[in-house]
Amino acid sequence: MKTKKRITLSLAAAMAMSVVACGGKGTDNAKDTNATVQANTETSVAESTPTAETTSAKTTPVANTQTAAPVGEVSIDFEDGVYGFVGVDKSVNPVGDDSTLSIADFGGSKALKVESNGKIPYVGIQVDALLGDKAANVKTVEMSLGIENPDGEFNAVSGKIYAFLGAENERKDGDWSVYLETANPKTAVYAVPDEMSFGEGNYMVVSLETDNGKDAGATPAILYIDNIAFKDASGNVIAADTTAEYVSTATGEDRSNLANVTDAVEFEGFATKGDGWAQSGFAMTEDILAALVPGSVVEISFTSENGDMWIVMNEAEAGWMRVGDGTNGSSAVNDSKTTAQIPFEMLAEYCGDDVSKWGTTMQCEASGAWEVFSVKVGQAAKSYSLTDTVEFEGFATKGDGWAQDGKDMTEDILTALVPGSVVEVTYTSESGDMWLVLPDAEAGWMRVGDGTNGKAITDGSKAYIPYEMIAEYCGDDVSKWGARMQCEASGAWEVFGVAVGMDSEIE
Repeated sequence: MKTKKRITLSLAAAMAMSVVACGGKGTDNAKDTNATVQANTETSVAESTPTAETTSAKTTPVANTQTAAPVGEVSIDFEDGVYGFVGVDKSVNPVGDDSTLSIADFGGSKALKVESNGKIPYVGIQVDALLGDKAANVKTVEMSLGIENPDGEFNAVSGKIYAFLGAENERKDGDWSVYLETANPKTAVYAVPDEMSFGEGNYMVVSLETDNGKDAGATPAILYIDNIAFKDASGNVIAADTTAEYVSTATGEDRSNLANVTDAVEFEGFATKGDGWAQSGFAMTEDILAALVPGSVVEISFTSENGDMWIVMNEAEAGWMRVGDGTNGSSAVNDSKTTAQIPFEMLAEYCGDDVSKWGTTMQCEASGAWEVFSVKVGQAAKSYSLTDTVEFEGFATKGDGWAQDGKDMTEDILTALVPGSVVEVTYTSESGDMWLVLPDAEAGWMRVGDGTNGKAITDGSKAYIPYEMIAEYCGDDVSKWGARMQCEASGAWEVFGVAVGMDSEIE
């Protein structure tokens, strides 16, 4: 039995799969994040009800008439408090919620508690490591899904169960819902499509994607997962090794082909989906309109069947306009086909320089079924690709906002700091920013890259501070920069590594 298995990320297009939710039908909430869950008390095989305007790839239900396993006849009941085989998943939605997972009492037993931090939660279940070679025998997966409304008033929710199957981790989607307080929790049954199976590298993801309470301003619902039963074709429960560990692949963010974006403004609430050649979007807010200036870029986090994504300005004075579709300019898309960028200048070429004449709405579209997770607008900045990189050994630390911490510079770091070099900081911070502090410089205690003494190029995960920026404030002689290099940000932050390398564009 394998106890660890690394997830292989896949953004394959959504295809058919079914979920049976005892006491109700599943629905495909494809309109947008404000979709309203309608009460449904029928008992039947789950089926999707896509809309023509903005649905993702259509689902084909797989008939399944098995009843839910009684409590006790399950593979995992969480009563032992062990849950290392689950984790926060980023493969379905790279900007999904960084949820808090724990074990808590719910419905008279222990269950996995999923607390959202405001975004959509996605919980990965490491099927291959839990079941080993027996994973291939799974034909249905049953689980109890319940919710708790912190504000006290019940609100309906719905979500997805995603399966990644076969050698290519092909994604197959299904639906679950809790419509009624009297049917909370509810058992969902996920049927593996014919001629497909779980195997090495395969896993499942449970999400809570529509929360009527949150959409109305209430505190996000808490999701509980319990009594997971993996069943074979005969309905027999397959035992699970709960000592298995969830180990997601550390991929980092793919910024290939993209400009770095600084001073980014999030387009709040921009999360939607559609079939190929269907458009969906939202009215542009004042902060988005203010951010759309020369030199800015619209960045879209997405997935699509064909790997493309562009913008539709349907109310522009110049006329209904696709921009970035290959006819009216081409959007830049990273190699992973997860991020697209459309610069202001491309939009202006077809819609005019005056943003007030672009209309009120921004929409997204692709040539195949697509889903957009977020949109932001910021200033395009230089993208660095470093060569001859020297790692600053042991530079991993963290601090609160406006707190500094770091290490004494080693000889190899001091040697690497030459004209044309760049300091690269891999980090995360509440505010998204990051810069350097040189506390012992002869020129004085110095922040560099904070926006006052130069501006570091940051994208929320990497910060770049070139030698020339440091030299402008600390002098050209590195020996006078002091012994210590520190990091700082305006919000709580953590640095995972620092390196110095040469800008590959400088010959």
